Amino acid sequence: MTPTLFSVSYAGYWGQHRLSLPDFIRKAAALGYSAVEISGKRPHLSPLDFPGDDSLSEVRDAARQAGIEVATIAGYTDFTAGRTAAEVPFVELQLAYVQRLAQMAAALGAKVVRVFSGYSPQAADYQADWSKCVKALSEAAALAADYGVTLGLQNHHDVGLSVDGFELLLDDVGHPNLRAMFDPWSVALVGEDLYRAARRMAPRMVQTTLADYLLIDRYAYEPVLVNYRRLDPPAVRAVPLGEGFIDFPAFFAGLKEGGFGGYVAYEICSPLRGGGSEANLDTAAKRSLAKIREWTEPGLDPRPSGG
Repeated sequence: MTPTLFSVSYAGYWGQHRLSLPDFIRKAAALGYSAVEISGKRPHLSPLDFPGDDSLSEVRDAARQAGIEVATIAGYTDFTAGRTAAEVPFVELQLAYVQRLAQMAAALGAKVVRVFSGYSPQAADYQADWSKCVKALSEAAALAADYGVTLGLQNHHDVGLSVDGFELLLDDVGHPNLRAMFDPWSVALVGEDLYRAARRMAPRMVQTTLADYLLIDRYAYEPVLVNYRRLDPPAVRAVPLGEGFIDFPAFFAGLKEGGFGGYVAYEICSPLRGGGSEANLDTAAKRSLAKIREWTEPGLDPRPSGG
């Protein structure tokens, strides 16, 4: 397994410290990571800012000089978008975006382009949204294949979030160039068994992306009752890997038993405990890399401690 740092961690979102893309690559190397995942939007690798392969020379040079592999280019897609503007070709626009990301990935030597499925909050739209995602993902996988790049689907958006749903979505697409980027944090938040999920999905995976969280219970004061009413779901706050509620040893036991050997990316993709200073981001990334190395140690028993 290859420890990987995701550039979203230093992209300045949520008030965090921002690094340029070459500076991020150098940062990843200094922290001890051997590969990077690059965000396919501003401020890092937007197609608007890198219109041709020649424009990527600074990124290529930074990676080569730092001894860092560019593993994955992360696309941001929502194939169910545009319900209120049917005349706008939202899916076509996103497919053109995925195509350009695949072209940039090939130029940088990256093996994977990451995509999401789509948001689907309304039950009435469930089957239509599902079908739209299946069609779009199939076409996106074919476009990526033209550049020799694997399309990776991350279990992030509503369509196909659960383990059963994710596997079914992959099967319905049925394209050989679509692989799983299966993460523990999303399914842990909805109560899935991480060991069984990882063992089941490992043979289909090219990458997993890790984040850890504290769960923060929420309440609303009811003055008439002089008491508090629980609000669901709880809020979360990002912490370094191993310091939150997610059972990563069980997840990695399942990955090992299932034969996974791909990229293991760490991301700071929400507000972080301790704030967004560069020093705090660095501390979280260092601690998290140490935990990744611990959990991916080849000699460890792959069975979970209870079984």
